Amino acid sequence: MLRRLTTLGLGLVLLAGCGTEGLRGIPADPGATSPETAEITMADAQAAFDSLSDLADAWKDEDCAKVGQLTTGVESTVGRRVCAAAPGSPGPRTIGSHGRFQSARGPRGWGDPEFLLPARQDGGDGAWFAVLAAKPRPAYFVFVRADGRWRLGAGPIPVVGKAPTAMDGVEGEVTDAAADPGAAVGARLAPTRHVAFLTDPAGVAGKGVSGVRFASGDPMRGLLTELVGAPGRARPDHLSTDVRIEGPARALALPGGGSLVFHALRVVFSQRPGSGRSSLVHPRYRAADVRAFTGGTSATVTGSEVLMLATEVSEDNTMTTVGLRRVLADIGEGTDGGSG
Repeated sequence: MLRRLTTLGLGLVLLAGCGTEGLRGIPADPGATSPETAEITMADAQAAFDSLSDLADAWKDEDCAKVGQLTTGVESTVGRRVCAAAPGSPGPRTIGSHGRFQSARGPRGWGDPEFLLPARQDGGDGAWFAVLAAKPRPAYFVFVRADGRWRLGAGPIPVVGKAPTAMDGVEGEVTDAAADPGAAVGARLAPTRHVAFLTDPAGVAGKGVSGVRFASGDPMRGLLTELVGAPGRARPDHLSTDVRIEGPARALALPGGGSLVFHALRVVFSQRPGSGRSSLVHPRYRAADVRAFTGGTSATVTGSEVLMLATEVSEDNTMTTVGLRRVLADIGEGTDGGSG
């Protein structure tokens, strides 16, 4: 089970650090063969959430080592390359609709957190919890225990739809999707089904062979349209696209057999000049960005954009995007084959 808690009632809690003291051991049930589990305390969760200000300072100070210490998983994968490639950056650059870059907002000033804390987990690395911060705008954060401390695994993931109703109201309990037979399969397959949808050109017309459907207006519908049309917009350059799963998924069960899945995808754009040309006519990435990541210029480039997602999966496996963040993760020289 997972406990869903807000900051109410924290007045009597003595906040602990983000180190090894935040997990309180719980003996396994008599006769059980599972390892000792551990309960994540509110002090532990609050301290991890408060460390977002330290992460913002690390980006401001261009302290890539500290960025690495405070992040893990997909957030570390993105941050490691971006921090080294973009001096003076406040953080990974977000990408809006149709691939337009937007100013990055560092993980600072987030408040009014609502904690989703697993009540019993293995006491070692890999334990995790989620936070829904209401201010300055609703966004999800996922924290993961790695190398003996809590680190940001993904976030902020801005809410783009309506948060599932199970996330509203006062304190309550929900179930880890992995422990709910009704939700586990849909949660586990969500990343794979995203890849199937985003690599199926027929899905633009709502008749995709993958069988995966998103409602009209869902950001995934817009992304598929963008990916299908990208090669045509780049002509006479040759542009190909590919979509891959990035890292593990983590999920919470929702009432009625659904789940809320936190996961990531990597969208890869490979571009090279058309026949008889030595340079790109419609480069996807600015020359300054290519230089920052590669140290020079190149006529053929491969760019990686990471999507951090919060997806609601219903009992009938209909998927709805409720949180999305898209960032430029890397640019390399040469091309990496894909569709298009």
